[in-house]
Amino acid sequence: MLKVESYKFMRILGPVLDIVSVWSAGTIAHYARYGAGEMHDRFSIAMLIISLLIVVFSWHFDLYQNWLRMRFHSIIFRGIAIWMIATLVGAALIYILHFSIEYSRLWYVATLAGSFVLSLLFKCLMSWANRLYLVRHRTKSRVLMVGRSDALLNIVRGMRNDKTRSYSIGGTYRIERHISDKDLNAIVSQVEQHGFRELWLALPLSMGSDVNRLMHSLRFLTVEVRFFPELTDLPLLNHHVSEMFGFYSLDLNMSPIRGEYKALKRLEDVIGSLLILLLISPLCLVVALMIKWSSPGPVLFKQYRTGIDGRRFKIYKFRTMRLHDEQDGKVEQATKGDPRVTRVGAFLRRTSIDELPQFFNVLQGRMSIVGPRPHALAHNEYYMKLVESYMQRHKVKPGITGWAQVSGFRGETDTLDKMEKRVRFDLWYIENWSLTFDLKIIAMTFFKGFVGKNAY
Repeated sequence: MLKVESYKFMRILGPVLDIVSVWSAGTIAHYARYGAGEMHDRFSIAMLIISLLIVVFSWHFDLYQNWLRMRFHSIIFRGIAIWMIATLVGAALIYILHFSIEYSRLWYVATLAGSFVLSLLFKCLMSWANRLYLVRHRTKSRVLMVGRSDALLNIVRGMRNDKTRSYSIGGTYRIERHISDKDLNAIVSQVEQHGFRELWLALPLSMGSDVNRLMHSLRFLTVEVRFFPELTDLPLLNHHVSEMFGFYSLDLNMSPIRGEYKALKRLEDVIGSLLILLLISPLCLVVALMIKWSSPGPVLFKQYRTGIDGRRFKIYKFRTMRLHDEQDGKVEQATKGDPRVTRVGAFLRRTSIDELPQFFNVLQGRMSIVGPRPHALAHNEYYMKLVESYMQRHKVKPGITGWAQVSGFRGETDTLDKMEKRVRFDLWYIENWSLTFDLKIIAMTFFKGFVGKNAY
């Protein structure tokens, strides 16, 4: 297993190689396009932005983490995705900022294509050299694996995917409930007789006392012990191991959208919402006129909802109901045939057009294009006491569309079971968030997320 310093080296070397690739390709492309003349500062600024985009997206796709040990096809496919996204985002920025006349399209394409080839060449060569070194110099450690059957099987599968692994399974000892004195003696005996260099424990955290007993039994031996804790008995969110201050932290309840990922998602929201608002502005004007014609009252409906970290914000929607007063401040969900909903409003609800003003909430930074749908304050107060981990969905910004909505849990949640399933999908989205996952949800929204049978 690599040390923290090795991971830091790879995380630094990867961005350096990409930045060198971009500047080398940009300089060569400039020479080919304009000759040996001096490079204008605007090209340096463009290469700086391209480098930043590639580094951010590469970090998001985990290309810098342990990339020296990745398979060649993983490096190639991830690189293709990263450079394509960087190309599109860079082109969108140039268009939006009206800089298209400042740059040659041939130079722009040549810089990106050349930097991709150079980066891929550098990484594949270094990955191949690292793999060759490991194959020639490694000495496999024989491992005794102790734990539950399913946990041991998962570790074995992970070992098979690592072609440069320096471990070999010398034996297994299955523990299903707890470690008895008989088990302790048998494990110690196997370590002594077969000379295992390492002992791997795959046990739940609830068996911590058994782990202590086993460590005490092994105190006279030099075997190295690794602990792979099972976390299936805990209600976790985005659990993983992270490195902080040179130490490893087992994160039990963390949002994945942090640091550079937070900046990446914000960039996605700003660019996406600006483009969408430009496209839908004529439609919004028509909808506003229809609402004013259908019933008296304002065009927009504003209501407080719960946002990220439980903070309140005011959400915008096209008004779909006639003006009315809520009884005792109680928020009633719209139901099928609800008399409060206008004819125009019913159409807007079925097609989700009433949600379009929320792209202004996205520009304000209060919402995201993709995320858990924000619920009314009264609903939060009610369901947070009934649904386990309900408030964990507020670890991220609420969204206009979400994984629960495109999976069929859109509209009215008139039963506790429906809300539990929606929350389950929301938490799964948070734990598995990625830029490609967001793009998938946006694409699914266009095909089946606009119209819902449960939206009244």
